[in-house]
Amino acid sequence: MKELSTAISDLKLYADKIVRTGLVVGAGGNLSMRDGRIMYISPSGFDLQEVQDNQWVRVDIETGEVLDNLKPSSEVLMHLECYRKRPDITAVLHAHPSYSVGVSSTGHSIPNLFPDFPAMIRNVSYLEYLIPTTEVLADAVAEVIQETDVIVMRNHGVLTVGKTMKEAYFFMQIIEESAKVYTIASTVGVPRILTEEECQALRNLSSEKYRSELLKDSK
Repeated sequence: MKELSTAISDLKLYADKIVRTGLVVGAGGNLSMRDGRIMYISPSGFDLQEVQDNQWVRVDIETGEVLDNLKPSSEVLMHLECYRKRPDITAVLHAHPSYSVGVSSTGHSIPNLFPDFPAMIRNVSYLEYLIPTTEVLADAVAEVIQETDVIVMRNHGVLTVGKTMKEAYFFMQIIEESAKVYTIASTVGVPRILTEEECQALRNLSSEKYRSELLKDSK
């Protein structure tokens, strides 16, 4: 598992990135990392760029007990379910990327329009709108997270998980770029979607497999 200093360093780095790249606004979004039996999660109500090293909230993954005085993100239940269902992951990222929310709110799925999407993301799960921060949403995430690394919540946002925060962040970037390309293409004409055969060929490329492995490397 990551050492504390490394986990906090990664959380700070990617908290800053998701704000600077417009994936969240203000105090929106939340992220966490597993460290042994606990997770460190962003505190409730904080601008993610302003969270100090000692303000990442520790929560016991098994019991859900909060181990610090600060209140954890209101989506803490959703994060806990991801770690409980996926012992292989160390990072959970939840953001509100504009194009992904926009496309999904129309009832559409975000299609495969360029190579990186099918090559790097095995599949995407979609959830109909559920009230954020509730057990209902956490339970819905728990039902599908074993099958995917990317969940799009219609009219709400996107959740990604990874073996590293680098991987979770990359998945978030790719789904948002895909939604953006789809939106642009749809204003010009009818987008050509990659066929399943083309997607499978991309997944089999050794270069894409190598890139995927690099994302799982915490160094």
